[in-house]
Amino acid sequence: MKQLPNGIYIEGNSPIHTLDTTVKIVLLILLIAAVIATNSLLGYLVLFLFTAVICVISKLGLKAVLGSVLRLSWFFITIFLMNLLFFNAEHAWVSFWIFNPSYDGFVQGIKVVARVIAFLILSNIVLASTPPVEITAGIENIISPLKCFKVPVSQLALILSVSIQFIPILFEETDMIKKAQTARGAQFESKRLMDKAKAVMPMVVPIFVAAFRRADELSLAMEARGYRVDVPFKNRKVVHIGVNEILSFLLCTALIVVQNIVF
Repeated sequence: MKQLPNGIYIEGNSPIHTLDTTVKIVLLILLIAAVIATNSLLGYLVLFLFTAVICVISKLGLKAVLGSVLRLSWFFITIFLMNLLFFNAEHAWVSFWIFNPSYDGFVQGIKVVARVIAFLILSNIVLASTPPVEITAGIENIISPLKCFKVPVSQLALILSVSIQFIPILFEETDMIKKAQTARGAQFESKRLMDKAKAVMPMVVPIFVAAFRRADELSLAMEARGYRVDVPFKNRKVVHIGVNEILSFLLCTALIVVQNIVF
């Protein structure tokens, strides 16, 4: 059976699913702050243990939570090597041309990769446990104070929400294009760097064309269903603060305090 792209909503009744969307997005921001504040090995262990507990509670499954992380393995290797080879030239193990591998670069590479992985996992949990319509309403609730500065909050929230939902769609389009190019002889699995580069370059234009086509189809569908920019969104969701929301907020706040004080 074909694996669903990451970012697609998966129905469920877990505590993460039933958490208020606005609170969920605020908690995601707090957890991202905790990820950025982490600066020690023990701090990272606590962070990933906390993230693992959230994954278990959400009942989403490893494919939904870790799918994008596994697909980006080469990206993680690249940013690790860039930090390892270029981060600190003063205390390099050896120096060769422009490459200066060092212990500081090694540690920095691990930190950057760990932070990106944690961010991806937390984002996947929020996206997979929240319907797109509720994400739009939640973003609008968070940025609603900008109305004082005459910022079109409803339109901005819709743009952000649609952009987030387009990510898994573009991943799926890219996979389809890759399979089509492979059938035509493209060598994506070749060990030669030049062959891989030659195979990737022809994919750029079709991906952009597919993205613009999707955007055009979406705009026509919204217009056909009566969406108008000058009409305010009237079904704004009221923020619900219950025991689940309060407990989640306290746990995330405690994690940030522990990361900044203890570690």
